[in-house]
Amino acid sequence: MNATKRAVCLGLAWMLTGCAMRTGTVVEGSLQPRHFRFVTVVSKTEPAAGGWREACLHVPLRRETGEVFRCTLGVGVPVQSSQLGDIPVELAQRISADCANLAAQTVFSATTPVTALGLACTEFRNAFTLALGGAIEGSRVNQMCHAETTPVRPRVQKP
Repeated sequence: MNATKRAVCLGLAWMLTGCAMRTGTVVEGSLQPRHFRFVTVVSKTEPAAGGWREACLHVPLRRETGEVFRCTLGVGVPVQSSQLGDIPVELAQRISADCANLAAQTVFSATTPVTALGLACTEFRNAFTLALGGAIEGSRVNQMCHAETTPVRPRVQKP
């Protein structure tokens, strides 16, 4: 992991420990490991790192005014990485949930009543990508979901 990525990940972690001042709205609810229903889309065939799993979440972002925006997260992680070795589904789910909640708290606590929900979704996806990529090398979070995944619609997050 390069120095910039490491600094961003540490900064996200620092903000969530309560060391930074928070403004904006508190995030209610959280993503759970069970929300990340990974399916193997590329089987691991070699003894080295490889294989690929995908999960799909449609997270509704809602304002108190009733405005709702569906934030799509196509989450991809390797089956095995050179950094962690074999990554069991349960570990991928736990790490994904932790990284998503870290990103959500960081991004959504800084939103204001005039922040566009689509922009908040994009910022959330970008922060989630940084956090997850720092935890599991090669992971990614896309705007679209893989065709073999089934979307999960977790409890509403309020930015």
